[in-house]
Amino acid sequence: MKVYTSEPMHTAEHILNQTMVRMYGCKRSMNAHIERRKSKCDYWLNQAPTEAEIASLEEQVNAVIDAGMPVTERFVSLAEAANLVDLSKLPEGAGDSIRLIAVGDYDLCACSGPHVDNTAEIGRFSVLSHDYEDGRWRLRWKVTPA
Repeated sequence: MKVYTSEPMHTAEHILNQTMVRMYGCKRSMNAHIERRKSKCDYWLNQAPTEAEIASLEEQVNAVIDAGMPVTERFVSLAEAANLVDLSKLPEGAGDSIRLIAVGDYDLCACSGPHVDNTAEIGRFSVLSHDYEDGRWRLRWKVTPA
């Protein structure tokens, strides 16, 4: 199986998701496609963000990246994970031990993907394009080496 994700892009997705939760009170992306060159995430929102809000989103994601936060993993029981994070995307038969990824004290979620060791390794986050249709806001973005 060919793996398209890269550690910087995948870790940036964690930061983007948490920033969206904090800015809009929405859930983490309902659909994501993470690749080395560019990625996309879909969110359910009541209205499309303004250009000023998108600029603020970029600034906030980059501020977390620039903070040089450690990215750590730990394994917990399924019961403990259910008390800490949303497990709605967890595949059936995932087992009794769940891998949690923490981005400093900014984000915590269940994840099986690859990550950097520190947010300072990610680079610069930038929005490439976006569109809004029927409550779904699709954001296309990339990270470039710092």
